Amino acid sequence: MERGLIVLAWIVGVLIILAFGKALLLPMKVIGRLALNGILGGVVLLIINLIGSPLGFTLSLNAISALVVGVLGLPGIILLVILKYLL
Repeated sequence: MERGLIVLAWIVGVLIILAFGKALLLPMKVIGRLALNGILGGVVLLIINLIGSPLGFTLSLNAISALVVGVLGLPGIILLVILKYLL
């Protein structure tokens, strides 16, 4: 009888660990996607700065602007250009 309870406890423990792992996997995917988009946004800003530098147009390259461009895409770039001219 004791051996059966030990096996049952192990099974329940493994199921609890799997449930917690599954619950934590979704936020990790969101964080990973946000980081990837931020990196891609930084690359886009770098390309814009390389092309616009001879023309006298640059955008600041920092974490916030990279995340804005990474999350919003083209509207994010337009937003940063408008903010540059307004401020």
